[in-house]
Amino acid sequence: MVDEAAGSADHGVQVGAARILNAMSVDVEDYFHVSALASSVRRGEWPQMEYRAESSTHKLLAIFDEFEVKATFYVLGWLAEKSPGLVREIHAEGHEVACHGLAHELVYQQTPGDFLGQTRTAKQVLEDIIGDRVLGYRAASWSITDQSLWALDIILDLGFRYDSSVFPIRHDRYGIPSASPRPGLISTPSGRKVVEFPPSTIDLFGQRLPVSGGGYFRILPYGWTRFGLRRVNEKSNQPINFYLHPWEVDPKQPRIKTSWFSRFRHYTNLDRTEHRLRRLLKEFSFTTTRNVLTELKLLG
Repeated sequence: MVDEAAGSADHGVQVGAARILNAMSVDVEDYFHVSALASSVRRGEWPQMEYRAESSTHKLLAIFDEFEVKATFYVLGWLAEKSPGLVREIHAEGHEVACHGLAHELVYQQTPGDFLGQTRTAKQVLEDIIGDRVLGYRAASWSITDQSLWALDIILDLGFRYDSSVFPIRHDRYGIPSASPRPGLISTPSGRKVVEFPPSTIDLFGQRLPVSGGGYFRILPYGWTRFGLRRVNEKSNQPINFYLHPWEVDPKQPRIKTSWFSRFRHYTNLDRTEHRLRRLLKEFSFTTTRNVLTELKLLG
């Protein structure tokens, strides 16, 4: 059963007599960590960058508290080491802490050995901070693709219970178009099974289209997101897996000189995200990823 505190908001999509609870997630990283800016900000420069993740994450925590929503926070290990108090606060407020890797490196650009070492470190850092198990993993920029399916076996080896890294669309940087859009068990290369909860998509006019958050939420009209998410709930009778980042509610973040396309991806409509998020939380019911997967009987 989903705990009452996590699903206490009265707003929600009704399907028959049941209200569908959806997964709300936050990829906890700062503006200079993102893949769109990686060519302009090297990892060695991160300590010199203006650090804004704590204030922007606190803004999201306050919004979720206002709407009585619990979320899953996929925390970057680098950030957890810098702000352990923030991670403890997320956990103490009843949200789920999950793992977003160590340093926002794309999985398909790592060796299996590097991925194992970095992911083990990130998981251990988080568990040491909160004093509890971390069950969920999400790769930087959805970078578990056909090239890096080997990572799913490592995720299981490290004791994660579920993954949320496979985006079932075609994209220039990520995605497995043939992957299932529904939460469920998928096979690893070794033949084992892992619970996968992909970000939400819809099939329309023969195409699979993303409707689940991030840049799709900021750049496209809010009506598109609302239409798509209602379609997932009502037509497919499935929970939404929605995501965003703290820097997306931080319109005053520094502007980094980069390509026009990266500027478009990263900076468009930052000043609209908070308003759109509040509207979303009024129209749909959300809880943690762990709670949704437990309700679906994919986690015990």
